[in-house]
Amino acid sequence: MADPSSYRPRPGDIPDSPGVYRFRDEHRRVIYVGKAKSLRQRLANYFQDLANLHPRTRTMVTTAASVEWTVVSTEVEALQLEYSWIKEYDPRFNVKYRDDKSYPYLAVTLNEQFPRVQVMRGHKKKGVRYFGPYAHAWAIRDTVDLLLRVFPVRTCSAGVFKNAARTGRPCLLGYIDKCSAPCVGRITPEDHRELAEEFCDFMAGRTGTYLRRLEKQMMEAAEEMEYERAARLRDDIGALKKAMEKNAVVLADATDADLIAVAEDELEAAVQIFHVRGGRVRGQRGWVTDKVEDVTTGALVEHALQQLYGEESGDAVPKEVLVPALPEPVEPVQEWLTGRRGANVSLRIPQRGDKKALMETVQRNAQQSLALHKTRRASDLTTRSRALEEIAEALGLDSAPLRIECYDISHLQGDDVVASMVVFEDGLQRKGEYRRFQIKGFAGQDDVRSMHEVISRRFRRYLAEKERTGEWADGTDGASGTDGADGADTDGTLAGPEVITDSLKDDDGRPRKFAYPPQLVVVDGGQPQVAAAQRALDELGIDDIAVCGLAKRLEEVWVPGEDDPVVLPRTSEGLYLLQRVRDEAHRFAITYQRTKRAKRFRAGPLDDVPGLGETRKQALIKHFGSVKKLRSATIEQIQEVPGIGRKTAETIAVALAQAAPAAPAVNTATGEIIEDEEPDTMGDSSGEPVTAGVPDERRGQET
Repeated sequence: MADPSSYRPRPGDIPDSPGVYRFRDEHRRVIYVGKAKSLRQRLANYFQDLANLHPRTRTMVTTAASVEWTVVSTEVEALQLEYSWIKEYDPRFNVKYRDDKSYPYLAVTLNEQFPRVQVMRGHKKKGVRYFGPYAHAWAIRDTVDLLLRVFPVRTCSAGVFKNAARTGRPCLLGYIDKCSAPCVGRITPEDHRELAEEFCDFMAGRTGTYLRRLEKQMMEAAEEMEYERAARLRDDIGALKKAMEKNAVVLADATDADLIAVAEDELEAAVQIFHVRGGRVRGQRGWVTDKVEDVTTGALVEHALQQLYGEESGDAVPKEVLVPALPEPVEPVQEWLTGRRGANVSLRIPQRGDKKALMETVQRNAQQSLALHKTRRASDLTTRSRALEEIAEALGLDSAPLRIECYDISHLQGDDVVASMVVFEDGLQRKGEYRRFQIKGFAGQDDVRSMHEVISRRFRRYLAEKERTGEWADGTDGASGTDGADGADTDGTLAGPEVITDSLKDDDGRPRKFAYPPQLVVVDGGQPQVAAAQRALDELGIDDIAVCGLAKRLEEVWVPGEDDPVVLPRTSEGLYLLQRVRDEAHRFAITYQRTKRAKRFRAGPLDDVPGLGETRKQALIKHFGSVKKLRSATIEQIQEVPGIGRKTAETIAVALAQAAPAAPAVNTATGEIIEDEEPDTMGDSSGEPVTAGVPDERRGQET
């Protein structure tokens, strides 16, 4: 625990102007980001008698080891910079709202030649018109199904659309008149786009125009005794009205507004947002957050506004935002919202009438959301806390191991030896910090030596960064495409598919960096593997990290230097957590090992030709049909392939002549040797490798 006076800047060094400040801990991680109208006055509040500070603020300043700031011109710039830094650094002491679910939107892809109506989730794309969010995807599909009678816009995927265009036959929706079938030319691109824009206008709330127009057409058809057409128009009007009824009118003046309500207690807060467009509730969403900082309701509202509109612009920001409490001060926030929209935005507390009544409804939803969240989380938090306490007690640790790293070795009879590292923090997976290694220190199968090498490489890089910076620096194992020790791995495959891009940044303070020392290292194995891991730590002079191993045979927990294992009860939550950690490491290692093995089996003689990329290799195989026919081709015949010149053709011919012919493939179902064609890759139709002789699964067992 740090003394705030040890890093307190001199008052004269702090500017008396707007700005954004960052507190960092001893590992150089950003733990808190804040903004201030006057940096000098705001920072002075943190460096007072600790007894006068709020408990959470006191925890933050004693965890921090330094503070820094950036001066800006206006409070609006400070608001924008604060949002950017909170998103970038993910500080542990800031309020961070996270959606309690991934909400679906009704999207119209106006950026395509033939716009498509579909359900979309995730990040919004440029050129796509969004409506919602909706609580359920089926609600969107029900609405679209009703509207397609009147607005028969394309809803099919690109593959279905291209197939229909190729065959000249529309899909089922085209036959039942719920699609205008632009794929077969029933409607021009211009008319179809106009239809999609009318669909968007209706969804945006401009419904009266279309209803009046259809009613007029229905009356005209009836007067002309075109009763079938009049009946169809009647049904269309009914479909539109039914679609409108799904979103009840809540504000009679056809207001466009977002209503934000907050329910909170001392530890947590729940936020509910109702999106009202054209007087109707078009969507709803909710967030729950831990109150890790001393924050008022107005500040919670400000954070919610940043989360909600930080990346929005134009009509996505409504004309009116109704809140339960105003941020302090409110002017910069209102000016920021106006800038995001490009027009004036009203930010206020509803006082009377329909808007206040609707706000009370939103408030009730927020309270129910907080109550439901607490009911769900109580059991989960209790279980995880009990598991960590049981592990700490069984291993004799001073405190619960909040960060656990687990390592596993995988190979196939000594080939493609790899290792994995998975991370659990507070009993939960941190997939953004998973890493995987290639064993290159020696050849062959030796799990003990492999474990020693992996642990040494992981913590050698950690110590190297500490020495480089003179403190517990933010060095990442594999952050620059290496294995985390000395750059031995250069295949760029350290970070698995689950690792997000931001975790590979190399600047101090970034989130999800592989630099934090664990309190507990778990290895998949028994006494030998545990001894190897402990020896690696001892050689590096690290004595503050506990080590244990979990053996698969009897699920025994082994600790260094002990002849007998620690036996946890079968019903122990601690044992269950260790099993989950071990199994996840095993899964991650097996996945990487299989990927490398498949890549090795797919290798062929064309891979050794310099300057020959994947596209031209595929073109050669497609032209000749197999490597065997390509090997017997002349240089002139090779030149006939598009993109292959004389020099490249000669290089290919020389490489294939020097390479020994591949072994014949084997049909694993019948045992038949296929000799008439040399395949371009050693693989069967299922994607599993095929070898000359025994099927792969009989050659050895993965570990």
